[in-house]
Amino acid sequence: MMILSPWRADFPAIAALQRQGQTYLDNAATTQKPQALMDALAHYYANGAANVHRAQHLPGAHATQAFEDSRRKVTQWLNAGDVGQIIFTHGATSALNLLAYGLEHLFNPGDEIVVSALEHHANLLPWQQLARRREVKLVILPLDDDGLIDLEAAGSLIGPRTRLLAVSQLSNVLGAWQPLPTLLAMARAQGALTVVDGAQGVVHGRHDVQAMACDFYVFSSHKLYGPDGLGVLFARDDALGQLRHWQFGGEMVLDADYQHARFRPAPLGFEAGTPAVSSVIGLGATLDYLAGLDPHAVSAHEAALHDRLLKGLEARAGVRLLGKPQLALASFVVEGVHNADLAHLLTEQGIAVRAGHHCAMPLLKSFELAGAIRVSLALYNDSEDLERFFQALDQALELLR
Repeated sequence: MMILSPWRADFPAIAALQRQGQTYLDNAATTQKPQALMDALAHYYANGAANVHRAQHLPGAHATQAFEDSRRKVTQWLNAGDVGQIIFTHGATSALNLLAYGLEHLFNPGDEIVVSALEHHANLLPWQQLARRREVKLVILPLDDDGLIDLEAAGSLIGPRTRLLAVSQLSNVLGAWQPLPTLLAMARAQGALTVVDGAQGVVHGRHDVQAMACDFYVFSSHKLYGPDGLGVLFARDDALGQLRHWQFGGEMVLDADYQHARFRPAPLGFEAGTPAVSSVIGLGATLDYLAGLDPHAVSAHEAALHDRLLKGLEARAGVRLLGKPQLALASFVVEGVHNADLAHLLTEQGIAVRAGHHCAMPLLKSFELAGAIRVSLALYNDSEDLERFFQALDQALELLR
């Protein structure tokens, strides 16, 4: 049975890539963009670009209005409650570094930061380096056989010395939703702050940060069909009050002389310098587009595609899946075949997938692997994309074995 995407035509790059003989299956790295986004960017640049929050002229007023409208749309998308809880950054990585530096004053030698064994480097290295700077212990939560954070182990490792828990919502290697409600509750019971890396999860469904009850939630626009160079940091009000400023420059200042300065509260106090104005406006347009889709239809489409991907991989001899993928992506290795060689042959046949350690090198090392192939899906992919992938995979394996 054919699985067709009714939204494929909304993404002009998909047709352009097809004309180039390319099948795009690297959506966990970045997504293609809807026409609605491109229209918004063209309108902004064609009608007068301007800086925001600091000009009295009309172009500045228009830019500021559009910029803050986008903040409101992000607030609604996440059910954040208040626009002051949404801070724009240069990406999820930037947001996580903001947290690591902005919360550093809270940590003392002997405290503990808890992360999981599956974290992307962006949600590992900032905490690793904070632990080194403050003589704090970095605690790693192990995984179970399904690629989920082991809750029994977490129950013994999250304790009275835990000051912060930072975990991914959805693994970018294993494609598994992590047991956030239980993990976050464990951390809250110890009075610890909680950080959720939503870079992979945010694109799959709507996520209510109030119901999630995390202190901080971060994601990157470019993984949500939006512009690149833009991230979002949600912070609960009480947690936000513990953040210290970490970057300094224009617009964040209430008052300054040569020796002292007073800074604005959030969000502007954490958005020093000229922000990514066009990207913020573009993200707002992207959210308008996504809000107009039937979420049940999107979810069913992604689930059907993912099921076909898994069945196709499992049917091929020598293919080993990493973990038990639940949604959107699958990472695999082939017995006796190097992932780089396989990726090269797939690339020659116009198949765009990811190969390597996927910025989760410690996780791949725990599998005793140098790398793996990752196939990741989006709402514009269809069953023909998968058929082309499987044909290319079979041809590549025939050459390599």
